[in-house]
Amino acid sequence: MKSVAAAAVDTRSRVAVLISGAGSNLQALIDACASGALSAQVVVVVSSRTDAGGLSRARLAGIPTVALPHVGFADRDAHERALVAALEPCRPDLIVLAGWMRVLGPTFLTRFGSRTINLHPALSGAFPGPNAIARAWAAFQRGEIDRTGVMVHRVVAEVDAGPVVAVCEVALHSGESLPDLTARVRAEEHRLLVDAVGLTLTGDVPDC
Repeated sequence: MKSVAAAAVDTRSRVAVLISGAGSNLQALIDACASGALSAQVVVVVSSRTDAGGLSRARLAGIPTVALPHVGFADRDAHERALVAALEPCRPDLIVLAGWMRVLGPTFLTRFGSRTINLHPALSGAFPGPNAIARAWAAFQRGEIDRTGVMVHRVVAEVDAGPVVAVCEVALHSGESLPDLTARVRAEEHRLLVDAVGLTLTGDVPDC
């Protein structure tokens, strides 16, 4: 009897990406997966906004998408239950917050907190929350700091405060505009996020 070759099993890690905006960091992950720089596949992209540009990037790459704005849910817990329900069928090994502009609470963290990392455009302990690049630029104008940075950290209940997976510093330059600084920080984000995802998937980072 002629044997039938078994279908190849995809052994790549399964990554879910949560976004709220244009998705340039999502694109860096998509490209790294496509090139083999990451032994991973993005299995779903979830956006907190229906008009996020990152949704188009995902669709162009053939990645399933879910738009899950918080409007229409009774409270944060209800929204998080819907988020968990959207992620569970995808069986993610890792969840990456790449510009996700919603604070995640106990419902999500109890289910997925141990396998979730977040990208934040600042150094550990500096400028938690939104508009970190602009706040760092303003602090430099006041002579308070001479550098900022980018970090990827594990997600905990406190905003932008989990154990650091990877970090890089970005020097601040006199006379540099905020848009120019933003462009430099974004470039570092793209590089660092790919590195951090690789480190996390290989288990070469601290646990919470």
